Amino acid sequence: MIADEQTLARLMASSQQGDKQSYSVLLTEVQLWLERYFRRRCAPAQMDDLVQEVMMAVHKKRATYDPARPFLPWLAAIARYRWVDHLRKVYRSAEDALEDYDAPEDSEEEAVLARLSLDRMFGRIPAKQASAIEMVKIEGLSIREAATRTGQSESAVKVNIHRGLKKLSALIEKAE
Repeated sequence: MIADEQTLARLMASSQQGDKQSYSVLLTEVQLWLERYFRRRCAPAQMDDLVQEVMMAVHKKRATYDPARPFLPWLAAIARYRWVDHLRKVYRSAEDALEDYDAPEDSEEEAVLARLSLDRMFGRIPAKQASAIEMVKIEGLSIREAATRTGQSESAVKVNIHRGLKKLSALIEKAE
């Protein structure tokens, strides 16, 4: 059974006042509602994790619920935000999964010209930033490996990458 709006609001209000039985019933009803909500929005293999994430968020944010307002819009907003976060994570990992065979083939001449251009750009930013970008973004080293190789802390490597990419971006925009 999925409870109606008034029942859910009453259960949540009782839960906020410390009624454990009401909270248990509320969580069961919320789980059923979320399963229906996500059934058409995500893959079945991902639904359980997403439902659990939203239920944890409901648990953490239960003090923010205003008993004078409807419960389902409050729940739906939390579910929607978690769903959007989930989609971002899925699409980000899909982009990361692209392999080399997905990239168009370049001629050696284009690769040489690109490397010369990159070296010229690296010459316009501080050496620590250029080497951090080179190691992590081009050679594929981890932050930890780059930190060990350069003798810097992992935080310093991250900062150098961030600042270096920001400066490179500004140089490219200026050149256009």
